[in-house]
Amino acid sequence: MEYLVVKWLHILSATFLFGTGIGSAWYLLFTVISRNVAAIAVVSRIVVMADWLFTATTMVVQPLTGFYLVHIAGYPLHARWIVWSVALFAIAGLCWLPVVWLQMRLRDLSAAAVAANTPLPPRFWRYFRIWVALGIPAFFAFLAVFWLMVAKPI
Repeated sequence: MEYLVVKWLHILSATFLFGTGIGSAWYLLFTVISRNVAAIAVVSRIVVMADWLFTATTMVVQPLTGFYLVHIAGYPLHARWIVWSVALFAIAGLCWLPVVWLQMRLRDLSAAAVAANTPLPPRFWRYFRIWVALGIPAFFAFLAVFWLMVAKPI
């Protein structure tokens, strides 16, 4: 029973992690593309809250439950699918850390533009391009981790 509960928590937290990540990215991306500064300010504020509430907590829960499942199931830590999963998760995490900082800057810059009734500054657009560039490898790394967790191929 313990394995089943931990596995459920692992899958649930993976769902929150990936779902919040892809949902937040989708809404922020298309809100920014709209160039509606007031909407960008609102959505970026919500995305930052969602990242702290859901993504940050699940970035901790995932490795804890994952390593515990490996232990309970008796898989060797050096199994290639585990090594690759950990490496890809780390890559995604290393992309996510600056993304959180960038999202906070996007939030602050868009809120300041709304308050001053001005367009978004060039720095906003520079941060946004970096945000997109970091999101792409994180997205594909998480897709690969999902596949490795399900298939355990190597």
